[in-house]
Amino acid sequence: MKTTVEISDALFKEVKRYAAAHELTFREVVENGLRSVVQKGRPRKPFKLRDASFRGKGMAKDYAWPEIQALMYEGRGG
Repeated sequence: MKTTVEISDALFKEVKRYAAAHELTFREVVENGLRSVVQKGRPRKPFKLRDASFRGKGMAKDYAWPEIQALMYEGRGG
C-alpha cells in the first residue's frame, strides 16, 4: 500500500544514511520501525495476585468434603 507521510528533513536524511549503512531501503527501515513500535505496544505491568491469606492455623477440625458442603449450605435449603 502506498501512503504519504510528512517527516522532518533532518530525520529523512538520518534514515537515508542509516539505510545506506545497513544496505536497506528507506522503505525497509520505515517498515521495521513501525513493526517494532506496534509489537512493543505499551509496557505492561505484570499481573500480581493480591495476598488474600489470613493468619491462623487452618480449620479447627479436619472435615471431609461432604461435611464441608453440609456446613456451607446449612440454613440455605441445602
